[in-house]
Order: sequence, then C-alpha cells, then structure tokens
Amino acid sequence: MALKRVGSSAVRALTSSAASSAFTRHLHASPGSKKIVGVFYKANEYASLNPNFLGCAENALGIREWLESQGHQYIVTPDKDGPNCELDKHIPDLHVLISTPFHPAYVTAERIKKAKNLQLLLTAGIGSDHIDLKAAAEAGLTVAEVTGSNTVSVAEDELMRILILVRNYLPGYHQVISGEWDVAAIAHRAYDLEGKTVGTVGAGRIGRLLLQRLMPFNCNLLYHDRLQMDPKLESEIGATFEEDLDAMLPKCDIIVINTPLTEKTKGMFDKEKIAKLKKGVLIVNNARGAIMDTQAVVDACSSGHIGGYSGDVWYPQPAPKDHPWRYMPNQAMTPHISGTTIDAQLRYAAGTKDMLDRYFKGEDFPAQNYIVKDGELASQYR
Repeated sequence: MALKRVGSSAVRALTSSAASSAFTRHLHASPGSKKIVGVFYKANEYASLNPNFLGCAENALGIREWLESQGHQYIVTPDKDGPNCELDKHIPDLHVLISTPFHPAYVTAERIKKAKNLQLLLTAGIGSDHIDLKAAAEAGLTVAEVTGSNTVSVAEDELMRILILVRNYLPGYHQVISGEWDVAAIAHRAYDLEGKTVGTVGAGRIGRLLLQRLMPFNCNLLYHDRLQMDPKLESEIGATFEEDLDAMLPKCDIIVINTPLTEKTKGMFDKEKIAKLKKGVLIVNNARGAIMDTQAVVDACSSGHIGGYSGDVWYPQPAPKDHPWRYMPNQAMTPHISGTTIDAQLRYAAGTKDMLDRYFKGEDFPAQNYIVKDGELASQYR
C-alpha cells in the first residue's frame, strides 16, 4: 500500500544549502527595536463598524499599541504589488513580515534576497503558499502560521457552497432581484444533497471538519489524503479512504478541494483530469485557485461538464477585473472570504500576537505552526 500511516517516517526535505544557511538568520529576536510590517486588505468605511474587525489594514490585528509600547516599529499597508509599492520600500530593513492569504503579499525569492534583516514570516491565518518556501528555507528564515485558526470558518463555508450548487440557488436569487419568476428555470437542475457521493481531495483539519458536518445529510463520503485517518475516527465519520485519487474522482457527484498548494498540486485539475470527472460534477474549491487550470475550468463550466463551480480562491489575488472565472456560467464565486470571519480574525490575531511575543522572548512556537523551520519544510509542503 503506497499510502500508509507513517507520517513520522517521512523523508526530511533538508538540503545542504538550506542546512548551512539556517544558522545565518536567527529566529529569536536580538535586543532592541524591531521593524514589523503587516500587509492586510483595506476596509475603508467598514473598518469602524465592528470593534472585532481586526484583519483589515486600519485595525492591523489589534496589536499596534502593544508593539509600539515595547518600542517596536509597526508599519501596515495594503499596497503590496508593483515595482513602487509601499511594501517594497520596507523590504530592505524589516525584521518581521505579517501577511494573510486573503490579501497575500507574494514573498518571492527576489524579495527575500533584498530583505537582509528579515528573520520571520508570519501568516495571519492558514496557508503560506504566497511565500517562496524553498527560498525562505535556503535563506534560513522561519515561516509560521496560525494553524487551526480558521478551519471551522472554511469548513462551514464549504458546506454552504455545496448546498448553493446542489440546490441551484443563485439563479433563483438573481430572478428575485431582477423582477423575474420562473420556477422551471431553477428546478430543472436542483437536487437534494442526500444520497450524493461527496469526495474531498485532502482530509486534514478542514477536510475532516467538512466530512463531520456532512454526516447528517446521509451522503456517501469519500476522501483522498496522503495519510489515512485513524480507524475509529473514520468509522465515526462514516467516510471511506480512497488511496487512488484518479479512482475516486469519477465516483463523485461533488468534489471539494482541501489540499495545500504545492509544486505537486499546482494545476492538478487540468483539462485531462477534468474530462475524467462525471458530467455535471459540482466542484467547491476554498483551498487555492492555482490548484485548478483556470481555462480548463472555464471551458468545462461552459460546456456543462462541470455543472457548478464555487469557491473563494483565485490566482492571482485580488482577482483582476478580467479574470475569466468572474464571467463563466454555472459559478458561485466570491472574493477570498471563507477564512476571515470575525471569529476567525479574533483567533488568528491572537495567534499572531502570541508568536510575536514568543519571538521577542526567544521561545519556540507551537510545533504545528511551523511551515519552515531550520531549513526544513512542513510535511504538507514537501
């Protein structure tokens, strides 16, 4: 069996160059003021409407007063792209960069090379693929995120999107706001979720929570992952492990993407793989947009081979106005919102503050938060 429960025996992805450079930039902060830069989306008039709206540039995770009271400099900007952006002005002398998946600051090898003082890259949320992790490892940087901070938020959102697609909700909504009334135009492709086969590609924290939330709907639940679940948990959820992804996908009425974006998963759902799916399959992707071949999704939605596509992740982000997913038929797309509910913001703001505090004190982070440590990538990114 190619996939076994042997996570602890995974081969370490540690190159000699990364190992030697890991000692060149120490994680633990040296004495003195540190320059910390945060990149968050701008909230404008919405910033003041909720005191717990911490994830925007205006409210800056709620840590400004705390940082400045300790003598640190805290620069916050939404301006992250282009040769003259605000972020690039601070790259040469920052010590810590905080970003989010919802408004990702793309930390390229070029930026890392220019960041001579950089020690720590923090993701306020989950998912650090906007960082060139190999370059970060080779430079001896530490990359960490707030693991678990928005898993519930994303799993709930995935369940919502499944129901929106299955019940053909959006055409009905559009009828109402446009003054129309045509039940047949909705009902001819509206179904019950009960009895459908739902497969998740990836069954980590979010994938497992989704499967648990699908239990009451009496679906046939399948999952593919690097590792099989504990048999007791698998039995409680009522899900079946599918070792062979290509064997699982054609069985599914609904496919949910819950795998990280890596070199192996980038463009995974291309024209050939999509052609092997059931005609009319529904796909939910809150993982990462680049896991899908953009044009292949457009073509399949246009032909009806994909019966509905919903998600909140795009590539790049923010999505340009001419991104084809905005205009393809049978889609229920939104901006990247699933993991940035107010509840999630409170959790990832607190988690970011905790790691900064540990950094200043020279303490290790919770082990599950590390994405790159001592030149080694976390197993999900290998």
